[in-house]
Amino acid sequence: MTRAPATPGMRLDEIDTPALVIELDAFERNLQRLVEAIAGRVRLRAHAKTHKCSEIARRQVAAGAVGVCCQKVSEAEAMVAGGIGDVLVSNEIVGAAKIARLAELARQAQIGVCVDDARNVSELEAACAKAGARLDVYVEVDVGARRCGVAPGEPALALAREVVPRRHLRFAGLQAYHGAAQHLRSMTERRKAIGLAAAAARATRALIEAAGIACPRVTGAGSGSFMFEIESGAFDEIQPGSYVFMDADYARNEWAAPLPRFEHALFVLATVMSRPVPERAVVDAGLKASSVDSGLPLVWQRAGLECVRVSDEHGVIEIAPGAAAPALGEKLLLVPGHCDPTVNLYDCYVGVRGGRVEALWPIDARGALY
Repeated sequence: MTRAPATPGMRLDEIDTPALVIELDAFERNLQRLVEAIAGRVRLRAHAKTHKCSEIARRQVAAGAVGVCCQKVSEAEAMVAGGIGDVLVSNEIVGAAKIARLAELARQAQIGVCVDDARNVSELEAACAKAGARLDVYVEVDVGARRCGVAPGEPALALAREVVPRRHLRFAGLQAYHGAAQHLRSMTERRKAIGLAAAAARATRALIEAAGIACPRVTGAGSGSFMFEIESGAFDEIQPGSYVFMDADYARNEWAAPLPRFEHALFVLATVMSRPVPERAVVDAGLKASSVDSGLPLVWQRAGLECVRVSDEHGVIEIAPGAAAPALGEKLLLVPGHCDPTVNLYDCYVGVRGGRVEALWPIDARGALY
């Protein structure tokens, strides 16, 4: 890890910038809010692709999660090294090197993976046989995201039949995540999309079980929809990730019952490095400090200040007439447009409580590309 931007006990305004800050009280309330919303009706498998941090994963497990999801073998390796004993790679893993590492990891912890191709099933079986490991395998079903996954119904059954006879694989159920539904803005749109996804998952599970194959679990759901999956009755497990932090894009969604409202807990701390004209400030957080794939960051709790453009090392803040203008050297908190890729830009979190640094947490799965 490079030089840390802070040390415990520092005031917020003493932290070097740009820095990735967690407001610990809000973060802890988000953990508890999700557990209260679920109320034991389904299993929680929190998605670690959001935070990439085994310290946070351990806190999620302590709060009631059965384990975590990851998207990469290297993320899963970091989680297992950090003490997480149950990890689902909620993605397809292809390539001999990656599959061999996945099989080796399955000797150390309970590991699951998704498939949508019979050839991949054979590759996983061969690698696990060589490693002397057993792997949980979920057939991924495309329930509307139009990304990975086989079609619901007969194609999913056919793939399940490929998994069942393998000595080193265990058919664990269906992965039915509708990622495209998470940022549909209205509650009505999201409820409708998840209703269709749940119907497809339910019918597919029934078809598999009618063929005499046990289908232990249907897993899926995200932070923007998980209560709809729970209410459908089709899901045994949910996989929200962004709930721990939230971001500017999720803030654009409509939030109402039955979905709880989570708090912003993740911020990029930036310093005003230039005040060239009265109506403009420039901060030291640009493209290398905050992902803008889902929109520009929001200036937190500073009415009349708006981030209007970014370049590699600069964020341009427009100051509305009559707004309280920040001074040169002043620190501003920015809410990232998209939390997941923003996290991947940093080596550590700076945990702050009551305006002072309480802890530094390494982002140990950062840059986990393989």
